[in-house]
Amino acid sequence: MKQRVFLFLSVYLYFILLFIIEKSAFYALLLPAANQYNLQDYLSVLYHGLRLDFSMSGYLTIIPALLIVSTIWINSTIISKLFNIYYVIIISLIVIIVVTDIALYPHWGYHFDANLFLYLKNPKEALASSTMTELLLGVLTLIITFVVFYFGYIWFIKIQINKITPPKSAIKTFLILLLLTAFLFIPIRGGVTVSTMNTGKAYFSEKMFLNHAAINPQFNLLYSLSKTEDFASQYQFFPAKEADSIFNNLNVIQPSANEEYVLKNQKPNIIFIILESFSANIIQSLDGESITPNLDRIASEGILFTNFYSNSFRTDRGLVSILSGYPGHPTTAVIKYPQKTQSLPSIPHSLKDMGYDLSFYYGGDADFANMRSYIVGCCEINKICSDKDFPLNQRLTKWGVPDEYVMQKATSDILANKFKHPFFSLILTLSSHEPFDVPTRKYEEPFLNSVAYTDSCIGKFINNIKNSPLWDNTLIIMTADHPMQYYPQGLNNYDPQRFHIPMIWTGGAIKKPQIVSDYGSQNDIAATLLSQLKLPTNKFRFSKDMFNNGSQKFAFYSYVNGFSMTDSSGTIIFDNNKNDIITLTGDSALIKKSKAFFQTMYSDLGKR
Repeated sequence: MKQRVFLFLSVYLYFILLFIIEKSAFYALLLPAANQYNLQDYLSVLYHGLRLDFSMSGYLTIIPALLIVSTIWINSTIISKLFNIYYVIIISLIVIIVVTDIALYPHWGYHFDANLFLYLKNPKEALASSTMTELLLGVLTLIITFVVFYFGYIWFIKIQINKITPPKSAIKTFLILLLLTAFLFIPIRGGVTVSTMNTGKAYFSEKMFLNHAAINPQFNLLYSLSKTEDFASQYQFFPAKEADSIFNNLNVIQPSANEEYVLKNQKPNIIFIILESFSANIIQSLDGESITPNLDRIASEGILFTNFYSNSFRTDRGLVSILSGYPGHPTTAVIKYPQKTQSLPSIPHSLKDMGYDLSFYYGGDADFANMRSYIVGCCEINKICSDKDFPLNQRLTKWGVPDEYVMQKATSDILANKFKHPFFSLILTLSSHEPFDVPTRKYEEPFLNSVAYTDSCIGKFINNIKNSPLWDNTLIIMTADHPMQYYPQGLNNYDPQRFHIPMIWTGGAIKKPQIVSDYGSQNDIAATLLSQLKLPTNKFRFSKDMFNNGSQKFAFYSYVNGFSMTDSSGTIIFDNNKNDIITLTGDSALIKKSKAFFQTMYSDLGKR
């Protein structure tokens, strides 16, 4: 039994060793500039990349593990031959991937993924930029690397297979090996928490090369293959030029436009509070009693946007819509593709260039849904406080830490002057997410009870900031990541009320309270805020300034394989499965506008 257990562990560790070697080669050969990084950076790359290495090693160990189990009953000579075949194939694939990755990275700027196979449909064009010397050098490198890795297999694994003897207890050996094989599920999945393994788990630095160096290229390719689609070819309602023309007209600002400035100065501290699952229709009375008295009060003291909409129905979409001005796609989430999100602009990135200090607070797992790769890679927020930064006695729910502790931590850091001024702090709430297990009980309906709890946490947070010297130069923006899809009941999943969410601007940096009734959606926050700060907004292609009187005011959202555009003239709801209009009220021009907007979303995603 010990022979087989040791062989099992050797197989798993062998692959990890290969990945460490390839990661070291990637780091050494592609280091951007001499002396830019040091030993600590190199060790950090290895450390932060281990989780992906563990996962990929788990996948590759499954078949050898089953073969090891078979040695209990099958002659080891036969098993040895099967091992040889398996390792020749796997080592070949590993070597091809790592050598190709190192060759392409300087040109692409990210690990190659499933997009490579689109280029290989035309191999002549794909190889056109390579010289014969480069091709021969590449082939030679492949051969040498394969030979080195294969000899490692012979010395480390094959020699053990040849020495295997029949076990003393076949049943006991079988059960233990079966249990070890089942345990591979843990590294493959990335643990037992709600978040599954993704490339974002390797992100740790604001230096993008270090993040890329930490990523396991084999895992990256496997991950992208599971999610690849030719987005640019989807939803082609119009010829490309016509779609571009219609879309560009949506962004035209009339020359007579006047920008309304609602802030006292152009460089306030900025706090974003993104409210999990809040709908605009929650901020209303229940049997004569307000569910959200704090938000009601805050809205009356600040700027309330009454016709504001979520772009989509999930946090992974909403986060990107809010921070990057990039509308959510119904069939995929751009946040799952780090090579695409790193090409997006973002509010934090724009503010960082202006000297803002950046931070992110979240009570859950920052690796969930590839969140970390977006927060670090696109937004360049390196100070992340998530569930693991709180003591165990505060991680009280399935998702992590209740909002009150997260708000307390953010308040403590802000009031302790841990940030340079000005600062940008992003707080993503969690408690109003299913299963709504919060520490207090005010309402019988679980969701409404969780909303009331988060509202109380927000009230305390705002009061603490309001009673500090920071208040006079602080802007606080509150909106939802998406609405709760089942509340209120009885609405279709595409109904505009499903996507109607609150947006409130408050803080001492606001000139005066007001109500904004113009239509807008999450993707408009970027241009609206940055215009107030007199910062460039041209990179935010899908975002418009809601305080500019000359811009077209409309809200756009997508539901599960459908989309809608609504403004003061009417509403269009289109279903892609039916390929037909579900609802059209008011101006029929919304048909072309909405289709062009949706088509452009997918064309843009495909080009990134």
